[in-house]
Amino acid sequence: MRYRVQDKAFSIGDDSWIEDEQGGRPFLLDGKTLRVRQTYELKDDTGEVLLEIRRKIVALRETMVVERDGAAVARIRRKVKLVRDRFDVDLAGGEEWTATGDLIGKEYEIDRDSDGARVAAVSRRWLRLRDTYTVDVGEGFDVPLVLATAVAVDALARSEPDR
Repeated sequence: MRYRVQDKAFSIGDDSWIEDEQGGRPFLLDGKTLRVRQTYELKDDTGEVLLEIRRKIVALRETMVVERDGAAVARIRRKVKLVRDRFDVDLAGGEEWTATGDLIGKEYEIDRDSDGARVAAVSRRWLRLRDTYTVDVGEGFDVPLVLATAVAVDALARSEPDR
């Protein structure tokens, strides 16, 4: 299933609907203001918070944490880049994903490390709107978690890399 995410959601305090292929609005990305660290909430269409996406304040590498009901379900970290951008995604159950490609230009893939299965493809190429990109979620994956991961990767890709 393909979802459309607007970049303007990355201004803290801005809210943005995430739309599906049929034009429905199943998710709201809520940028929280007045927080010590960069924080977003991914809500369903009724306003219930599904996941919270937060930048870790103290970390050796830039890190975003995705929480469900107060428990960390994923940690997204910038990998030292040699040739191309890469982010590691460590899931609570021990599974690992990797995001590689042109992360700033939003042309990248998220793959499961254990078998190489495509978790999602993120792209701007399908859209005419400059401030929008799509997240094509692979079948059988937790859609809110995949969307939260793409939001975290985008937030980290926009910031200065650790040096």
